[in-house]
Amino acid sequence: MADVPPTDTAALPDILALGEPMVEFNQAGDASGRLYRQGFGGDVSNFAIAAARQGARAGLVSALGDDPYGRLLRALWAAEGVDHRFVATDAAAFTAVYFVTHDAQGHHFHFFRAGSAASRLGPAALPLDAIGRCRLLHLSGISLGISTAACDAGFAAIAAARAAGVPVSFDTNLRLKLWPLARAQAVMAEALRQADLCLPSLDDISALTGLADPDAIVDHCLRQGARVVALKLGAQGALVADATQRHRIAPHPCRALDATGAGDTFGGAFAARWLAGDDLLAAGRYAAVAAALSTEGYGAVEPIPRADAVWRALAGQAGAARAQNVPG
Repeated sequence: MADVPPTDTAALPDILALGEPMVEFNQAGDASGRLYRQGFGGDVSNFAIAAARQGARAGLVSALGDDPYGRLLRALWAAEGVDHRFVATDAAAFTAVYFVTHDAQGHHFHFFRAGSAASRLGPAALPLDAIGRCRLLHLSGISLGISTAACDAGFAAIAAARAAGVPVSFDTNLRLKLWPLARAQAVMAEALRQADLCLPSLDDISALTGLADPDAIVDHCLRQGARVVALKLGAQGALVADATQRHRIAPHPCRALDATGAGDTFGGAFAARWLAGDDLLAAGRYAAVAAALSTEGYGAVEPIPRADAVWRALAGQAGAARAQNVPG
């Protein structure tokens, strides 16, 4: 089993994300389709990197195999400033990988993750003290769906966070290859009930709840107990809300090439700005721009924008809006 992560909690990250990091192989533009670019993925790792690139102090709780892929991920996090002291090493398991292919219907994922190190990380290996002392715990439907042990670990982490007054962030990220819809619905309904910040995608939450109208979905999440809902609408932008306000965020114009990880970028950027003190509308606008910019390259991580690029795009939006309002 995985080594228990160290318990040192000095200079803890503001955000701890729990789940499964992965190494990515993304089909390149070669006509034969035989070339793949090596990159990185895993929704919570993408989230943490996106938050870190916006200036937040982010870290991960997970496990990796003692293999080249695990070492690649640790080198990535070191370069990105993502804290990985709470990522254990499991010498008896492997680091998960996935492939992305592209065709006229979009991008398609092929995962090799059953029995991975992260899926074997149970509640006993969690750094509960660190979770209780961060400012935000983040996890996803994938965090809960990769195994029974991982699901138990996820709810143990949520319990530790809530007992300490730490807000919980949850992204649905429904993957029906991991579990039957009925189980995903039951487990994620409980996770949403305990989440303070809900970050669902429209397709996911529609499948989980049977609701299709964005406002009805937001109402449902707020009734479940969420303080803030940031509903990702893909090319249609986003809808952000709390108990007293609701804002539709227009999509930011972009030249989309690959949407892999765009939702994770939105979540990480939104969380970073929310923790920085932005109001709901400002955090939503920032996250929507970050997500749009992340689609302008291939792969889940490399195209994630840094804060300076997002601020420039936001300034461009503001300038265009002022120009439209100038009398002719």
